[in-house]
Amino acid sequence: MRKIHRRMLEFLVVVIFTVAFGVPFLFVIFSAGKSTAEAATMAFSLPSSPQYLENFREVFRAGGGMVLRGFYNSVRLTIFTILVLTVVSAMTGFVLERRRERVGSLILFLIMTGLMLPPAVVPTIWILKGLGLYPTLLSMVMIEVALGFPFAVLLYRAFMISIPRDLDEAALIDGCGPLYLFFRIIFPLLKPVSVTIIILTSINVYNDFVNPLYFLPGAENVTIQLSLYNFQTQFHTRWNLLFADVLVIAVPPFLFYLFFRRQIVEGMVAGAIKA
Repeated sequence: MRKIHRRMLEFLVVVIFTVAFGVPFLFVIFSAGKSTAEAATMAFSLPSSPQYLENFREVFRAGGGMVLRGFYNSVRLTIFTILVLTVVSAMTGFVLERRRERVGSLILFLIMTGLMLPPAVVPTIWILKGLGLYPTLLSMVMIEVALGFPFAVLLYRAFMISIPRDLDEAALIDGCGPLYLFFRIIFPLLKPVSVTIIILTSINVYNDFVNPLYFLPGAENVTIQLSLYNFQTQFHTRWNLLFADVLVIAVPPFLFYLFFRRQIVEGMVAGAIKA
């Protein structure tokens, strides 16, 4: 009897989550193919005369190709952030775990305070202007790396404990230098936690709206989330184009999950258990 109740509860939870997430997504899909007048009624119905191609074509033409430019900038920002964050955080976690000295504890404490302190927008802009980096993609990459750095170091350092020090000593006895030891022996062993960090970082950076709004202004620097914001102000009465734009933005993450879902789940589980 208890087993039946548990199954019913599980089924109820699945139904609730399906309705909560599925109905709004279907509403977006339906509305993206409607005409302007039909989408304005906000009815949950199939488009009477589907015009998906026309709406998508208009979305990509709007603002002189603003959506495509946003895709390009967001992809560059995400890739460079992941590359820098994984390498720098892994090296920092390796050093802090292997060299447990008082200075290392102080550095770790300072890094971990980044998990609690909110980002200071105005002083950061002031510093970037002083360095001549505002507003550039390089400055945005530095900010995204700085925001994700404490959490990534925490995961890497915790995962590094499971790697025996004997491996380091054996490699050094065989003549390995510090860089060879890290990049050829240690870094490949960090694959599970690296996958976890890459997944979380790619989601956060790709969907980040607030930080590019402050630190990366300008039409040429627009990211995909800012393009939706600009699109909304430009076409606030044409809901069919707005929903078509939302659908275009949501497709890449969905395809990413569709093709790499097995690796994502394995990486998340392995990283969560070992870290």
